[in-house]
Amino acid sequence: MTNDQPFVDLRKYDQSWFDRGRPSWYILFWWFVQAIAFPLTPQPLNILRSALLRLFGARIGKGVLIRPTARFTYPWKVTIGDYSWIGDNVVLYSLEQIHIGEHCVISQKSYLCTGSHDLQDPAFGLKTASITINNGVWVAADCFVGPGVQIGANAVIGARSSVFTNMPSGQVCWGSPCHPKTVRIKLDPSINS
Repeated sequence: MTNDQPFVDLRKYDQSWFDRGRPSWYILFWWFVQAIAFPLTPQPLNILRSALLRLFGARIGKGVLIRPTARFTYPWKVTIGDYSWIGDNVVLYSLEQIHIGEHCVISQKSYLCTGSHDLQDPAFGLKTASITINNGVWVAADCFVGPGVQIGANAVIGARSSVFTNMPSGQVCWGSPCHPKTVRIKLDPSINS
């Protein structure tokens, strides 16, 4: 260890201004329900997991598949469109709104993060911004999507990518940091007929 002085003084950290959207007792109750109910529900019981999320304020479309190990910090700040899939060990760190469109796949171990900290603030101030994932997007395994990011419709985010800026519609994107690489081709379904 060096004797350099830290740039931050964490004793000054204050997030009293931050609105979690529900009282503390409600949040603790949600975390308890999620810790017990989700892991204990058998894999095919998406209806039960969706119902629990709706009960706590999430807007969940029809036909949504949610794996039992998925985690939602504040479900009342989450919207998931029809027929989307949320994979194993996905974390929706929903300090702000997370909007996931229809027919999206958020693959296992991906982390959608709506919070960060101000690097220039000696008190390490909290910063939050919503995430929007438009219809038909596939976020492949073990990706990080940062605060304020919008991913355009029908984009693909390659495995283990780190997304810190908006990604355009209809593109295959990957890397850390993530960048568009090629156009996503829509196949004609009549070809396989």
